[in-house]
Amino acid sequence: QNRKKLRRLINVLHRMLTSDETALAGEYTATLTDAPHVPISGRYNAPEKVIVKLEVIEKVMRLADGVDYNFWTFGGKSPGKFIRIRQGDLVEFYLSNNPNNKMPHNIDLHAVTGPGGGAEASMTAPGHTSQFSFRALHPGLYVYHCATAPVGMHIGNGMYGLILVEPKEGLSPVDKEFYIMQSDIYTKGEFGQPGLQPFDMQKALKEQPDYVVFNGSVGALLGDNAMHVKVGEKVRLFVGNAGPNLVSSFHIIGGIFDSVREGSVVNHDVQSVLIPAGGAVTIELKFEVPGTYNLVDHSIFRAFNKGALAQIIVTGDENKDIYSHKQRDIIYQPEGGAVQSITDANSGLQVPPKRTKEERTQLGETLFTTNCSACHMKDGQGVPGAFPPLAKSDFLMARSDKGIGILLHGLQNPVTVKGKTFNGVMPQLGLTDDVIANILTYVRNSWGNQSDMITSEDVAKLRAKDKK
Repeated sequence: QNRKKLRRLINVLHRMLTSDETALAGEYTATLTDAPHVPISGRYNAPEKVIVKLEVIEKVMRLADGVDYNFWTFGGKSPGKFIRIRQGDLVEFYLSNNPNNKMPHNIDLHAVTGPGGGAEASMTAPGHTSQFSFRALHPGLYVYHCATAPVGMHIGNGMYGLILVEPKEGLSPVDKEFYIMQSDIYTKGEFGQPGLQPFDMQKALKEQPDYVVFNGSVGALLGDNAMHVKVGEKVRLFVGNAGPNLVSSFHIIGGIFDSVREGSVVNHDVQSVLIPAGGAVTIELKFEVPGTYNLVDHSIFRAFNKGALAQIIVTGDENKDIYSHKQRDIIYQPEGGAVQSITDANSGLQVPPKRTKEERTQLGETLFTTNCSACHMKDGQGVPGAFPPLAKSDFLMARSDKGIGILLHGLQNPVTVKGKTFNGVMPQLGLTDDVIANILTYVRNSWGNQSDMITSEDVAKLRAKDKK
């Protein structure tokens, strides 16, 4: 009898000692958030049962100004909802496919240990809900995505997101957390071509995206949509790369990552981090100087020409000991200086589409920001002594070629604008007729300028005339 009692006592003690691995302390429904927001980390004493409910919704949304796309989403937006759980939690997952959808969908969570990461158990027809469970065994930041064939098309159409499995001890406290995800998008039309754009399988197979974006669309994290922090705040970024094809060279211009965690590996003092398609990293850093910081894929044409550009706006007191801003500006033009030439980008392109003045103005604003604002400033005011203002520009507005010749051939001679001389050099950028027409239509109708529309035909005529 004593031996039986002792054996029962040993079994009870064993269950108590191992309860953190097998027992559940409670049950709750997970709070899910849209990017760039992150759910708050909850109190945690032991593993719990976590109920996650996610709905697949197919819907038309903005891809860029004037450009729409039929996105397939987890939760109504791309990227999908951010999911936050802890190591050891038992997740009861419900995937619902909206009855208005056209396609079957499922979900592959890289945090799942099991066939297909849950894809096998979650294949769901429109109007149905699938349920499955998994134990979160490994801590880390993981990608999830649809794995219904053709898998690349489902991912490329917006079906991806991040799931964070916090370690048992939790993460260290920070002041701000943000959710950022890069993806590449393949459309029938070229970058910026207006209207509803369909998916292009041939471009996807060739890995030639028209768009490379953060959080689903061009400008999703720019301007009014930028992230905001204060000087000295500790910031944590959860950054994923959905692909479906491209690797990301993630970088913050003017920021250095204090730490970058991928799995159990942590690197410090990092300038750029390589994130593979289907991978994710956790970045921590502080901003010591106020200003606007650009986040980019440092495969840099993706940032300024395809949309992989985001911003963090930092407010607070200046620290001139760390960064002075410009202290002097002196004209420097050695002998032999000449306008640089970039290959004509017009070769091989189809006839550009007809556009209204409003469409050209909207497209021109985006193109001006990516091609011209570094010298002429976003408000068109230029840089004193170097780059002339475009706002209320008597020089530009009086030109018989409406400025087309400048964008076609560059400019190296001094110019006078509103009585002031500017001696900066503008290179020949090799822009297409359509891009030049859009930029000039925007510039000639902004900041106090007023003009008619510049068309692709206007540019083409002058280009042909100059070649003669």
